[in-house]
Order: sequence, then C-alpha cells, then structure tokens
Amino acid sequence: MTERQQTIVCAFDQCSPRVSAFDIHEWIYETLHLQEHEVVMIQIDGPRRHVYIKFRDPQRMQAILTATQGQEDFRHNNGEISEVRIEAVGLGMRRVRVSSLPPEVKDKTLKMALSAFGEIRDIQQEMWSNAYRYRVCSGVRLVSMSLVKHIPSHVVVAGHRALISYEGQPTTCHSCNEPGHLKTACPHRRRERAEFRPATTASCAEVAASGPISNTTTIVDSATDIAAPENMEAERHCRHLIAPPRPRRMR
Repeated sequence: MTERQQTIVCAFDQCSPRVSAFDIHEWIYETLHLQEHEVVMIQIDGPRRHVYIKFRDPQRMQAILTATQGQEDFRHNNGEISEVRIEAVGLGMRRVRVSSLPPEVKDKTLKMALSAFGEIRDIQQEMWSNAYRYRVCSGVRLVSMSLVKHIPSHVVVAGHRALISYEGQPTTCHSCNEPGHLKTACPHRRRERAEFRPATTASCAEVAASGPISNTTTIVDSATDIAAPENMEAERHCRHLIAPPRPRRMR
C-alpha cells in the first residue's frame, strides 16, 4: 500500500453539521494560516469528514502540528463549535494514542516497547476536558513519534495489553496481530478450532452394521467414556434399537 507523504488530515466531528468546501478553504486560511504556495493539494473526503492537506515542505507541516497540538475548533454558521483533530498521515510524524495501560507503567517502559516502530519525541497524558467534573488524566497516553513502520492494534507493555490507534493505521487482527483481516475471520483461530474439534460419534446405523452388541461390549474405551458421557448415552440408545426381542413366556 502506498503511503501518503507530507500530509496532514483534519478530521471533522461526524456528529457536527456538514461543512461546505468553501467554508473548509476559509477555515484553512484563517485558522491554519496557510498560504497557497505552501500547499500542494487539498482533498476532501465527504463521507468520512476528512480533509487531507499535502505540504511542499515537511518542516512547515511539522510546524502546523506543533502549533495546533493536534486540535482546533470550527465555528459553524449556526454558531455551534465542533472539534477538529489534526494529525499526520502515513509514516513519519504521528500522534499515537495508547490506552488500557495502568499508571504504574512508566513512560520509559512504554518508550522502550514502541522504540522498534520509530523515534519517540514526547509522551503526554490526555486529560478529561472542562466539560467533565474531574479535570484529571483519562488513562490515555499521547505519544508523538516518527514512525518507520506501522504499529499493530495492540502491543504488550510490561505484561499489559495496550491498545494502539492513530490516523492511517492499517487494520490488524486482535487475535494474531497480523494485518489484512479481523478477529472474526482469523485463519489461525479457525485452524485451532479444527485441530481441537472432537471426533464425531458413530451413528446407530454404523454401530448396527458392525455386528451385534453384547452386554459387555462398549463403543469406545473407558477413558473416552469418562471424558464424553454422551457416547455412553448413544451406545445405550443404539443397543435398545437393535437388541433382539425377548421371547414370549409360554402359558
């Protein structure tokens, strides 16, 4: 897959009112203060509410990411204000969200775990916004790093399964961590289920075709009888079906 380069994405809130292309251009000029000669392309993905901006100079792109800290506001025509996330796309500088780690796991431990995927520049704690009662850490860490390869959707850090997400991250399986499929369609899980699937119990017709069954004959060995009592039930049922009729008592 070809990665975007020197590009940021402005992700508008999906629940906010729709924004016209004209308003997007004006917002870029007034909020990001970009000049035409600094921009190669402005691409709008309407269904996803994403706006991709490709820069001529990677340093200018990094300056925008630093100045905005990954977020800006958009004022709609009805006066409503929504949040716009601003992140780099593809490899290069990314803002990685790391969740499900307890606070006892140190930042230096997380840095060591992610160092195989690129150079870590900074780690910050995400805070609950002023809309909530407690202005404390949310448990999510924001890692600014320069990616050299993509990170799976989860990474084990100090024995804890950390969830990783960032813009442009390829989909990876939550079970085997490989790209290209989801957990529900994981070929490794299907293969494991097939290997451990119990053998099917012989049908009554198959038992009858093998010959008469005596009172001391069993279909399976004693170890299987203990592990699978349903086999014993099948045996008793089959014996009842094929057993010869009792002779009538003469009067």
